Amino acid sequence: MKLNKSNANCRVRRYLLIFTALSLLLLPLSLIYLVWNEQLQKIKGYEAFNAQQQQQEQQQQQQQQQPLSVGQTFRYPVLLLNKNKNKELTVVATGKTKNKWRYVDKINNETGLPLIPDYAVQTLSQDEMQEMSVRMEERLDRLKDKCSEYGLDVLGHDSWHTPNTWEFLVNKKYHIIWCNVFKAASSSWMFNFNVLAGYTPNYLHKTKKILLNLARERYPRVTLQELREAQNDSITFIIARNPFERLLSAYRDKIVFALPYSFHDKLGRSIVRTYRKKPKLVARSGNTKYPSFPEFVHWLLDQVKRGNYIDMHFVSATSFCTPCLIRFDMILKFESLAEDQLYLIEKTGLKRVIAPVWRNMGKGGRKTQELQQQFYSQLTRKEMMALYEYYQFDFDLFGYDIKEYLKYARADALEDAAASVA
Repeated sequence: MKLNKSNANCRVRRYLLIFTALSLLLLPLSLIYLVWNEQLQKIKGYEAFNAQQQQQEQQQQQQQQQPLSVGQTFRYPVLLLNKNKNKELTVVATGKTKNKWRYVDKINNETGLPLIPDYAVQTLSQDEMQEMSVRMEERLDRLKDKCSEYGLDVLGHDSWHTPNTWEFLVNKKYHIIWCNVFKAASSSWMFNFNVLAGYTPNYLHKTKKILLNLARERYPRVTLQELREAQNDSITFIIARNPFERLLSAYRDKIVFALPYSFHDKLGRSIVRTYRKKPKLVARSGNTKYPSFPEFVHWLLDQVKRGNYIDMHFVSATSFCTPCLIRFDMILKFESLAEDQLYLIEKTGLKRVIAPVWRNMGKGGRKTQELQQQFYSQLTRKEMMALYEYYQFDFDLFGYDIKEYLKYARADALEDAAASVA
């Protein structure tokens, strides 16, 4: 009996040892399986989510490519203008205006083009249209006279005397052509031209794509001959802006507020490395990572002297659009854009298609005149006149004056003295 009990205990201990060994072996394998299974499920879930995201993006792209269905509506921003007071849009850009925004439903017509309801359409009175017609004629007459005076209407071999069609957007369907001068309400009208090209406002608001790139997908660049053929039954316009005001806007937007690691951010750092230690600029350089306004101006003037390529945001509008060699039917001005663009929209018959919406408000919320004085008071009279020499045609062709800026200029003698001390 004792032997049988001993054998039984040995078998029990043997089974326990086997069970323990198997448990120790299977436990890590079980854990490995659970972790692997969990990760597999996550991967499958991610792939399914990613596929769903891609499908949604493809559907959105297909929707913006196709005409909208009849009766579909969506929200569209319309700026209500105060016609009793001729507010300058330079004030609107600072955010200090009392004008209000409202959203209206846009209804699609049979062709799929969204239409602004009648109650939201903004128009000029008959008398205002007549006044605007006279205004446009005066601007075109001045342009013609100044082009002849400076000999800019004669073909030549430099950028001032060679027709440049690079930045023209030609919409043959709605018979409207625009030369896009950057930093002269360009964001607003790039949006409008994208709407005319068939993109929905909802898509344009949500997309992360650059509006200019979207536009070029549907507005291919044209040759001079193609442009002139299109002009036969179209209205061609340009938006002019005070050259110094436009330059400062471009400097702040592209240099001061440059996106990190962008082209203009790298350009700004390059300017700092080259110009920060120059004797004439040390006292006005500051400790910022981006170039001071005097440093930026010196860099720009050096590019002009060397005949280098000038960035499209800083280049002279006369060189960029060559208005003396390409016919324009209307000259809109940034300072009176509220009325000017209403007149253009009325003359093109697009008052129920596009609205005079202001986009890309000035950064910082500062009044334009205050900014002009703050930055241009950092330049000497000599620097300012050198800058004026490059932009002189923009000043004269479009009726702007440098006198108010010369009041801000620093005395050249003070800067010479500071440079000698440095």
